[in-house]
Amino acid sequence: MEKQFDNTNKGIIFKNDNKGTNEKAPDYRGKINVDGKDKEISLWIRKSNDGQKTFFSCAISEPFVKAEKGSNEVNDNLPF
Repeated sequence: MEKQFDNTNKGIIFKNDNKGTNEKAPDYRGKINVDGKDKEISLWIRKSNDGQKTFFSCAISEPFVKAEKGSNEVNDNLPF
């Protein structure tokens, strides 16, 4: 029988192999669960202003949802 794990308030991060030459792209990316809601996490390796310390800077965002091909959904709530 397969065990069920509680991933609440846990996450996983991997090196971003798709970074390429884009310096603004995160160095690491992953998924994290915050209070039962799945999010994406991005981390950048940074240096302090004096160059003496290395640290991570991070951002947490809603999961990316790819738009369906051919989707021309109209939003009637637009003000124009």
